[in-house]
Amino acid sequence: QVQLVESGGGLVQAGGSLRLSCAASGRSFSSRAMAWFRQAPGKEREFVTSISRNGDSTDYSGSVKGRFTISRDNAKNMVFLQMNSLKVEDTAVYYCAQNSGGSVYSSVLYWGQGTQVTVSS
Repeated sequence: QVQLVESGGGLVQAGGSLRLSCAASGRSFSSRAMAWFRQAPGKEREFVTSISRNGDSTDYSGSVKGRFTISRDNAKNMVFLQMNSLKVEDTAVYYCAQNSGGSVYSSVLYWGQGTQVTVSS
């Protein structure tokens, strides 16, 4: 069983930045793509971004492209989400996910518990 633990959430003003981290257990980290999703109050969970197993391919939702950057450190079993130019509508619980395969398009296999990001106006 893989455990994913997110950190780095918090309260930030609009226009500010936050960096989320996700620590993963297990030996499969470097062979699987990783992703970030988010869920705002009253809304369904939505895809934010994903990164391939070796980091050479990424995918972003249109709402965050150009503002958010995903990266990973396979030596440390960590994935990161750098969020810049934050907007009030980015407020949500952010979830780290590990995919079933190495491609950014593979399905999610494991979820983290989530970390709250609140952007104030």
